Amino acid sequence: MNNLANKALLPDGLRDGLPPDAAHEAGIVAKLVESFESYGYERVAPPLVEFEDTLLDGAAQSIANETFRLMDPVSQRMMGVRADMTLQIARIATTRLRNEARPLRLAYAGPVLRVKGSQLRPEREVFQAGVELIGAPSAAADAEIIVLATTALDRLGVGGLSVDITLPTMVPAICAAMNVADDVARALRDALDKKDVNAVEAIGGPSGELLKLLLSAAGPADTAFAAMAALDLPEDAARERARLGETLAFLRRAVPDFAVTVDPVEHRGFEYHSGLSFTVFANGVRGEIGRGGRYLAGTKGEESTGFTLFLDSILRALPDASRPERVYLPFGVTTPQAAAIRAEGRVAISGLAPEADPMAAAREQGCAYIYLNEIIAVPQINKKANEE
Repeated sequence: MNNLANKALLPDGLRDGLPPDAAHEAGIVAKLVESFESYGYERVAPPLVEFEDTLLDGAAQSIANETFRLMDPVSQRMMGVRADMTLQIARIATTRLRNEARPLRLAYAGPVLRVKGSQLRPEREVFQAGVELIGAPSAAADAEIIVLATTALDRLGVGGLSVDITLPTMVPAICAAMNVADDVARALRDALDKKDVNAVEAIGGPSGELLKLLLSAAGPADTAFAAMAALDLPEDAARERARLGETLAFLRRAVPDFAVTVDPVEHRGFEYHSGLSFTVFANGVRGEIGRGGRYLAGTKGEESTGFTLFLDSILRALPDASRPERVYLPFGVTTPQAAAIRAEGRVAISGLAPEADPMAAAREQGCAYIYLNEIIAVPQINKKANEE
């Protein structure tokens, strides 16, 4: 491999953002943040790197294996590169903004880095954008978060959206109430995540029948909730079911035609969540386009909820980037003339030296128009005919 190829080589899962894609992605992020702000969420910007013991405190231990570590040469302390921004926002809310009125609405956007990608998301550097609603225990808060996530995506033009709601604390509540041993509970958790009905029935004992019925209840929201309502659930699990019912009622009023499904036993990817959670999908896009849910923020465990949207998935749901039409300004076009063209909202590329053939220079710069006392179209060469 030659030296130039070596310099262009990047580690697996990382990439350069090139034109016009980089500008396209920045525009998408700006529109997302604009949607968040329209709901009263104010943007914060946590650092890319933090001390390891702060970054991976509490619930963040669930992503410890995904986190890059490095030694800070100044403090001689270990630091971590963030693999997720949610818990950073929770830290800011419960420390620097602890005296702000609740509920506290915060928004964020930025890159995260992970030790390795997944089969569905091989990228290791992923751009996240999302919000956190801190100190909001109500079902209305859960509904607001889901509505905002889907509204922001809809404003971008992402079609075919659906939301799958899950209750990651439902199974633990049932296992605790029915005195299921820890090792059996872990095996049940694994079987449920794999949707293995036979394994649930075989290892679940008295809890197996109830968990099997919960597993079979998954489906469209109204049908799933009706099936769950017929079950005799332990107190904590029944409380989770009631919370789901309240949230669905809010969603029916806010977005009556929206596609919502419920899976009461799904747990994967929601390890640090403490209540109702959800995943957003878009037709024709592999993997989730966003996810969120309820969690306890800070050492005092403030009831909070939020979501994260993934820019790589959003890009797959939208048309490819394209450059805006550009006007070439041959060398010598005056500054006032150039300024007037740009003031019209056009992209104008100025020649930096006299051109023997301004039309050829315009084509080389990717300009569809040129200014020659007026703006005119640049004749494009038929490449196929030229090659023949």
